[in-house]
Amino acid sequence: MEKLKIVFFGTPEFATFSLNELFKNKYIIQAVVTATDKKSGRGKKVQYSHIKEYCLENNINLIQPESLKSTKFLRELKLLQTDLFVVVAYRMLPRLVWQIPNKGTINLHASILPQLRGAAPIQWAIINGLSETGLTTFFINEKIDSGDVLLQKKVKIAEDENFGSLHDKLMLEGGKLLVSTIKLLESKKYKAIKQNLDKTHLTAPKLDKNNTRINWKKSGIYISNLIRGLSPFPGAWTQILGSNFTIKIFSAFYIESGTNSSIQFKIEKNKLMILIRDGHLEIDEIQIQGKKRMNSKEFINGYRNFNNVELY
Repeated sequence: MEKLKIVFFGTPEFATFSLNELFKNKYIIQAVVTATDKKSGRGKKVQYSHIKEYCLENNINLIQPESLKSTKFLRELKLLQTDLFVVVAYRMLPRLVWQIPNKGTINLHASILPQLRGAAPIQWAIINGLSETGLTTFFINEKIDSGDVLLQKKVKIAEDENFGSLHDKLMLEGGKLLVSTIKLLESKKYKAIKQNLDKTHLTAPKLDKNNTRINWKKSGIYISNLIRGLSPFPGAWTQILGSNFTIKIFSAFYIESGTNSSIQFKIEKNKLMILIRDGHLEIDEIQIQGKKRMNSKEFINGYRNFNNVELY
């Protein structure tokens, strides 16, 4: 069976693992499309994306368009006469791009669609307290994450799972599912299934300042899930009452221990806690504004004066 010619779209590590699976399976990677280089750090040095590093190491043709609608970029894609575009962790493609290949454009999404359509499905699976999520491959159309489904793979979410560990678990499974999907397309024995978009499903909106802030009016279980879903990045955050001083919490264990009238730090017997509406959180990892992350012992040793400080 003749291998499909592929153009791959992606930027972060999650995408690189999928690309590596295709590369290992001897697929013809005609090009990889990724984000333009960015300057970061104090010296404003150019930082290559994870996938660009991989392409340079493996001599894979790299395309970094300023605009996905530019005439030059579209001409470059058409000249490749590609069979299939594969998209993993990349921005939304315009119709001008995804309609080019003769076998269509497929996407790997980190949820069981139509559940958790959107930019941050891994984080929101944990924040919503789900015990299971997964991966979906589907044909791209004009609406975000709403195309016809090819394959799905369910993945369990452990009780202590955080974004980092679930991300890595899905990354490993995602590359395998992508290879299985392409083999299915090559066989021509597949049936793409339409998503049921009539029902109300959980969504996965882009993370921002508002939805990553801890709302202390929520239950302890929800707050604990929020912390896990945003760890190790970007971190669930809060502020000290009466100031703009920011604190991020990366690891905490919720204990139901009675009600409290105020939200405040409590340091008892070398334990760092935050009293909340329906119990307390035992804090394992924390970061205060302008300082590095620290475990609870380091925080207590350096900031014992935070005892009884209120948060909002």
